[in-house]
Amino acid sequence: MRRLGHRRRSLAAQAASYGLGASLLLIYVHAGTIAMAVPSAFFVSGVTLIGIFAVLSETHFSDGFEDHHLTIAQVLGHVVIQLGFVLAAPAIGYAFLNVIFLIFGVASLRMTPRQATLAWTLTALSVGSIFLVARMPIGLPAVTDTERLAATLCFVFTVGQCAFVGLYGDALRKKLYKRGAELGEAYKRIEELAELDELTGSFNRRCIMRLLEDEISRAHRINTPCSIALIDLDWFKRINDAYGHPTGDEVLRTFAITMFANIRNPDRFGRYGGEEFLLVLPDTPGNEAILMLDRLRTIVADLDWSAFSPGMNVTISAGIATLAPDENSDLFLARADSALYAAKARGRNRVARA
Repeated sequence: MRRLGHRRRSLAAQAASYGLGASLLLIYVHAGTIAMAVPSAFFVSGVTLIGIFAVLSETHFSDGFEDHHLTIAQVLGHVVIQLGFVLAAPAIGYAFLNVIFLIFGVASLRMTPRQATLAWTLTALSVGSIFLVARMPIGLPAVTDTERLAATLCFVFTVGQCAFVGLYGDALRKKLYKRGAELGEAYKRIEELAELDELTGSFNRRCIMRLLEDEISRAHRINTPCSIALIDLDWFKRINDAYGHPTGDEVLRTFAITMFANIRNPDRFGRYGGEEFLLVLPDTPGNEAILMLDRLRTIVADLDWSAFSPGMNVTISAGIATLAPDENSDLFLARADSALYAAKARGRNRVARA
């Protein structure tokens, strides 16, 4: 529907241009330079051509082409009309030749290099034939005051329409720039959504694993410490069973928000699976990681969980591992998982180190 609207506006502008051109020709009729048949035929020819393209547009025939404006066909059709009237009324031939600049100015907004080359070649051959073969005198008389007025208006309105085309092109460039910026933001947002867990807003498993691999490579490369913590919400299945899954989802969201509010900027936090989360702690030795996780454990335990349901308490257990030389992610995570298992075995709501 948007394409059809664009075509309608374009065809309406062309019809208005022919109406303006025919009005200017009436001044030459008043001056006695040309017969009344010239502006009448000029207007009818232009409107007829535009009508043909309007029918092709309204029947959606144009939609079957990559260039749904049928630009090359329109250019050649309008050029044929202008050159036809150069031959029909050579006394004011330059008034029609003048319009060809406008035709190409408008078409340049849509033509491909191949289309432009074809249109330019055919127009050049046609104009060359008129000047070099036909050898008829082609002019733009400016003897009487009326003819001078007509000649002036021909150039003024043609230049004005060309200026309008330039403004339209500038508006298109700004619109395309804005659309490009919007698409860039949308693409960025899509990338973010592809990396985030829908429920908690933390990184999803695929993303947090990629970030872990990156941090492991960095730690090995520059020989810096790196720790991770596998965190599990204690007795989370009981929360779901006792209070319902919607409440369980709110607990997960609140826990994730709490973590984001209390970890450092370089730390990476993601949902590892279910109620289990992975926290990557760059440049952090094991003893610092224990202090950080114990602080986070206390913060979570001290939250007013009864706001979700009276008597609710939520705690976490965490298993910490510090990267060993030449250790890969599988072994790294396995050690953190063993530490998490140990924390649970010791009664939960605690932190254990591998």
